[in-house]
Amino acid sequence: MAIGRPRTFDRDTALDQAMEVFWRHGYEGATIAQLTDAMGINPPSLYAAFGSKEALLRAALDRYTARREAWMEEVLSAPTAREVTSRMLMGVAEKQTDPSNPPGCLLVQGGLACGSGSANVPFELAARRAQTEDHLRHRFERAKDEGDLASGADPAALARYVSAVITGMSVMASSGADREALAQVATVAIRSVEEQSVRASIALV
Repeated sequence: MAIGRPRTFDRDTALDQAMEVFWRHGYEGATIAQLTDAMGINPPSLYAAFGSKEALLRAALDRYTARREAWMEEVLSAPTAREVTSRMLMGVAEKQTDPSNPPGCLLVQGGLACGSGSANVPFELAARRAQTEDHLRHRFERAKDEGDLASGADPAALARYVSAVITGMSVMASSGADREALAQVATVAIRSVEEQSVRASIALV
């Protein structure tokens, strides 16, 4: 039996290159020419390997998410809700201004401007961001159960708030804000979560 011709490119390396193009230009702004040039392949090879530009984005998002998993585990393993928030937001300030990566976050940058032909992309990115919010909510629920957060604290609202801060920091980074500016925003948000802790509530009595 005849077998298919082997791919002449490394899939993971190609996805890393595509990820950077989507990160810098967004889904709508990233052209097939830019993607194939960065990946070192031609358009037929791109479509043969991934099926479509949108499928390529999903594959790049899968790789981006996988690269974040170890960091997220470290964030969520922090002993208190305040420390979880600190690790999360200070880490975001560092990662989103890392000169070795495009500024901001792929999960925000990828879908800032999408036309009618790519209407699914913003929903795909929103679903990925929602996963982070869900992780935070579950961790804050645990913190409340353990007595770390005050009885009146709302874990879902706190997770939504921290997620909104992350998105705002991403937009700031993509607009040229430096690490110090992002860290200032993070510090204010960390204090807001700290005010929901049992120790802070006791101190206010």
